[in-house]
Amino acid sequence: MIEVEALTKTYGDTCVLNSVSVQLAKSGVTAIIGPNGAGKSTLLSILGRLLKADGGSARVDGLDLATTPGDVIARRLSFLRQDNHMSARLTVRELVTFGRYPYSKGRYTPNDKAHVERAIGFLGLEKLAERFLDELSGGQRQRAFIAMVVCQDTDYMLLDEPLNNLDIKHAITIMQLIRDTAHQFGKTVVVVLHDINMAAAYCDHIIIMKNGAVIEHGPPQKIMTDELLSSVYDADVSVHTVAERLVAIY
Repeated sequence: MIEVEALTKTYGDTCVLNSVSVQLAKSGVTAIIGPNGAGKSTLLSILGRLLKADGGSARVDGLDLATTPGDVIARRLSFLRQDNHMSARLTVRELVTFGRYPYSKGRYTPNDKAHVERAIGFLGLEKLAERFLDELSGGQRQRAFIAMVVCQDTDYMLLDEPLNNLDIKHAITIMQLIRDTAHQFGKTVVVVLHDINMAAAYCDHIIIMKNGAVIEHGPPQKIMTDELLSSVYDADVSVHTVAERLVAIY
């Protein structure tokens, strides 16, 4: 379980996280949604140890993320950032292999190679394995980076806006892969999303944030209501059931 208690973060006079406390459910997919500036990516970046909190604490399976050695956390929790630009020219296989670094420190074993092949196969990247990243489409690159995270084989996976710049087809593919990764491998996946309907369709739990605070959290049925979504997004939102899915119209 990921436990967040009274987490705060400020930039100058701007409070980005305002004493956030929440428990992220173990297993399945949890989406963090909310308007721009809600603090979604900041929260995830603190959990991924890219940022330091100004106050409060965050723990994964009881381990304090601020004080536990990085190599210990890296075997429990993996993180995919919004901006995944690589300066080095790498093939898909080379990128995915980086996911094993917390275990091998660069001295890759047959077990590491087996993890690499499994991740490449699971993301359907076999035909692209020897292609360079700069030769791929945006959707293919995103699948390669997710494969790297899958290859790290942690119990917890954090993905920050993995649907950025993807068309509908590739966004659906990525969300299906995220859901399958969580359910087939027993992982806990936390994903920041802007698309409310993608969160409702593919995620088991939703955390909704506004102005640096958690407004509500729970299953999609609890979050997908006219009153809550209209209040959080400052817009008229109505929720309907379409083909047995909850869909927000705005």
